[in-house]
Amino acid sequence: MNPNDHPRVAAAYTTPKTLLNKGTGFLSHYSHSLNPYAGCAFGCSYCYVRQLPVALFRKREWGSWVDIKHHAAELLRKELRKTKAKGPVTIFMSSSTDPYQPVEAKEQITRSLLEVMVSEPPDFLLVQTRSPLVTRDIDLLLQLKHRVRVSLTIETDREDIRRAFTPYAPPIAARLRAGQQLAEAGVPVQATLAPVLPSTEQFPSKLRLWADRVCLDDYFMGDGSGGTRTAKLGIHSIYEQLGLASWYSPDAYQIVHERLLQVFPKHQVFLSQEGFAP
Repeated sequence: MNPNDHPRVAAAYTTPKTLLNKGTGFLSHYSHSLNPYAGCAFGCSYCYVRQLPVALFRKREWGSWVDIKHHAAELLRKELRKTKAKGPVTIFMSSSTDPYQPVEAKEQITRSLLEVMVSEPPDFLLVQTRSPLVTRDIDLLLQLKHRVRVSLTIETDREDIRRAFTPYAPPIAARLRAGQQLAEAGVPVQATLAPVLPSTEQFPSKLRLWADRVCLDDYFMGDGSGGTRTAKLGIHSIYEQLGLASWYSPDAYQIVHERLLQVFPKHQVFLSQEGFAP
């Protein structure tokens, strides 16, 4: 099946009035966040965005709709010029969608925004994605040089766990290959274990092949509400069904943290907000 023809997802075009939003809360290290789309076809079970107004006010299930932001590049060019004149611009892309979800293969909104940022560079850009499609844009990412970092989400190395929690997200093996491709091309890339899911002891060694930094996060540190937003989603039941209830706790991340420190130098392992900072 072609991912662009995903039967669950209704796509629509919108014309936004603004693209750059002020960085606040968890993203207070950034001057702005940037979302090429509203909604996300990956529809991950634990996504905190499910509990935000953008999702709650929609009468459709999270993961079943995507808004494509029409004429986004022209708008970003204007906003960037105006914003850069006022001071440093650091951008987190994306905070409430995946910039490389399946529809991007056809629409290329994210690519068009990167093209703008190559000609009007921000001081720093973090590209947050779980999709191997990001490798398509290596040519543009390289032109941003030290101003960019790709944060590639890989929550586990177990494909059975990936299917249980995020059945519509890209397979683990494809993401590991994407990380390798980015690193080999010279694009700054980090592995982001967010949220930490049950994994094997070999997971850190698989990441060490290409990642020179790792960010670790969980529901309790990273959903912006101490885990209460995630609790409302009933994620605990998935852990119970898998017989892995002990992994759903504020301490579970320490298992993976200790494993990472056996493979990575301490200065390359970051926790929660500090790992996403510019």
